[in-house]
Amino acid sequence: MQSTATTQSPESTVASPTFVEIAPRDLQARVARGELVLIDVREPDEHARERIAGARLLPLSRFNADTAASWVSPGQGVAFHCRGGRRSLDACRMAASLAARGIAVHNMTGGIDAWKKDALPVELDTKVSGISIMRQVQLVVGVLALTGSALAWFVDTRFVAIPAFLGAGLTFAGATGTCALASILGTMPWNRAAGGAKSCSTGTCG
Repeated sequence: MQSTATTQSPESTVASPTFVEIAPRDLQARVARGELVLIDVREPDEHARERIAGARLLPLSRFNADTAASWVSPGQGVAFHCRGGRRSLDACRMAASLAARGIAVHNMTGGIDAWKKDALPVELDTKVSGISIMRQVQLVVGVLALTGSALAWFVDTRFVAIPAFLGAGLTFAGATGTCALASILGTMPWNRAAGGAKSCSTGTCG
């Protein structure tokens, strides 16, 4: 679908009537000029591990367009970024109301991965785990599901309760946006954010 939306930079390409795709280098220049506020929509543990200097944190799992708007001064726009561009794209769609208020919305193409490929600087804290909370959840659930299935097949069929329990937990997490396992993992020492704050302490790490 073709859009009639415009942007101030020739390096940006239009993605939607309500937001604009912007390349990392173009974004860096416009943030430096004070034209855009950069907002990271990854989870706290990801942001604590590796981040773009000056980026505000507003996780997609707790996204609120009004919060983003409160960080914008008159004449400024917002730019969302994540790791690879998918979550920030969702954030742009959720922030459609900002465009109606006259706040230009941008999505950084390729996320922080593309930013690093362009040799742009990031802040790195190696004390924080490089594996995100949700990847840890996936690993734990996967290992337990395989173990439970193997035990049910080779030892006792009653062990099928393990993968069944995991399935119920995932269903609850998907329905409510609250993941108990993510909450527990968020309290682990290797998932502590800078300054001692807990990552994903609420368990809402979708």
